[in-house]
Amino acid sequence: MAYRLERWSKKQIRKQLQIIRGEVAPTIVLKNATYLNNARKKWLNANIWMYEDRIIYVGKEMPVKLDKTEIIDCSDRFVVPGYIEHHAHPFQLYNPQSFAEYASVRGTTTLVNDNLMLLLNSDKKKALTLIEKLDELPTTMLWWCRYDAQTEFVQEDNVFSYSNMKAWLEHPLVVQGGELTSWPKVLHGDDGILHWMQETKKHSKPIEGHFPGASEKTLTQMALLGVNSDHEAMTGEEVLMRLDMGYTTSLRHSSIRPDLPKLLEELIELGLDDFSRVLMTTDGSTPSFYEQGVMDLLIKIALEKGIPDTEAYAMATYNAARHYNLDDSLGMIAPGRIAHINILESKDKPLPISVLAKGQWVKKDGVNCYPVTKFSWADYDINPLVIDWELTEENLHFSMPLGIEMVNSVILKPYQIATDVTQTEIPDDSYECYFMMVDKKGNWLINTVIKGFANHVSGFASSFSNTGDIFIIGKNKKDMLLAFQELKKQQGGIVLVENGEVINTVELGLYGVMSVKPMEEVIKEERELTNALKERGYLFDDPIYSLLFFSSTHLPYIRVTQKGIFDVKKKTVLFPSIMR
Repeated sequence: MAYRLERWSKKQIRKQLQIIRGEVAPTIVLKNATYLNNARKKWLNANIWMYEDRIIYVGKEMPVKLDKTEIIDCSDRFVVPGYIEHHAHPFQLYNPQSFAEYASVRGTTTLVNDNLMLLLNSDKKKALTLIEKLDELPTTMLWWCRYDAQTEFVQEDNVFSYSNMKAWLEHPLVVQGGELTSWPKVLHGDDGILHWMQETKKHSKPIEGHFPGASEKTLTQMALLGVNSDHEAMTGEEVLMRLDMGYTTSLRHSSIRPDLPKLLEELIELGLDDFSRVLMTTDGSTPSFYEQGVMDLLIKIALEKGIPDTEAYAMATYNAARHYNLDDSLGMIAPGRIAHINILESKDKPLPISVLAKGQWVKKDGVNCYPVTKFSWADYDINPLVIDWELTEENLHFSMPLGIEMVNSVILKPYQIATDVTQTEIPDDSYECYFMMVDKKGNWLINTVIKGFANHVSGFASSFSNTGDIFIIGKNKKDMLLAFQELKKQQGGIVLVENGEVINTVELGLYGVMSVKPMEEVIKEERELTNALKERGYLFDDPIYSLLFFSSTHLPYIRVTQKGIFDVKKKTVLFPSIMR
């Protein structure tokens, strides 16, 4: 299960040795391949032998025994390791299995995944059994261990209990601690999180930070606390500051921060000529972003910006594997590594024409052949959202003086409500809407007004959120109730209502947060929803991230959390949630 030698049994290893001795035939041979050798940063020519999920030999020889061996002539092809997305959030409407398939067919055969959604919603035993089941996919599925919920969470002590954290950190499929969003707590004396950071180090696993806009002094202190990497640099200067301090630094290109072209231009101008401690990430982008590609897109951008091809591919392969101390298993085409291999038409076309994941063809000659997986989510207690309580007009009472104003897709600030919110409808000439956050179990709610979300949204309900609680937004209270009722009927998702009619829905049948549908269908649904919201006055780029981050206290300035409206800077609840 671990990604070192213990992945293979003694019997399997002995059989692999027999292939070298000519006693057993390999399963696949890539003949005459021009491949990227990451150890030398050169393109070399070799024959690559594989047996099941392992690379056995890379060199000039051909096997003695070729019984039933599939031989692929790669004379006019280029071969690189499978790509690694080291910072995946596989819960952005899609689910881990559907994203794994979609990414792998595009060459990203290893995902290092956020565990927050499982940590918040699943029993420890079920969650860890699930990640083991997911790793039976052709895609290598590795995980983080979060230290915090990045929100004010009612059951935080239960979720981040000693037994939960110990079990996650010790699991061999968990390869890092973090991302650490509540680093200010650690700096100001939270020894609970510091304890788990130290435990992470005892297991020889790196810690990833989340330090947007951090000063040199802050970054230095976090390095002393044990943090190894960060993905929040927004300028070339910030990248260099992190590299100068010894951080492994990831360049982000995501749906809300498409920064990679600018970062690379600035780094080249600043004279960076060694990218060996630089990674790249799409940072959990929303579905439609991935139509352009996954890590293949980021490699393509790097190549277009003049990064040498050996460096561009390494940032999405070898550099990531080495950072996680997994380069003996991943990120290289060399004996003993897992057989994640991409076959390219040319060096400047990182979208592969054929992909091997754990030695299986998941794409061959341009055709998706990822194995059909009937995944039984219910076996792991990942079920539709059951809402067994009612919301009535009496619950739609708005009297709070403080509202929330959207600055952009994810930043919220407070403002003083001047609109008459006792009426049943807010006029369309205002960019204000009623706003509710309701406990998914129906125990509490928060009622206020949001400014800047949209000026023509009549009724909107979503169970997609950081905590799985429900947001209801709109100008018309009757349409808001109807949106909630439709959400209840479809057992989770996103619903848009206008003039008493449902005009758009996204069904999210897992926790009310993830879809069971294939990625291509989720992309289509997300685009239709986004277009419908923009037609009704949504001003920004990414409504999915708006929903996700309404509660996220690692962002300024105020948030709507389970405990109430929260001032991020002062760490205080301004207005508490109300019990129903």
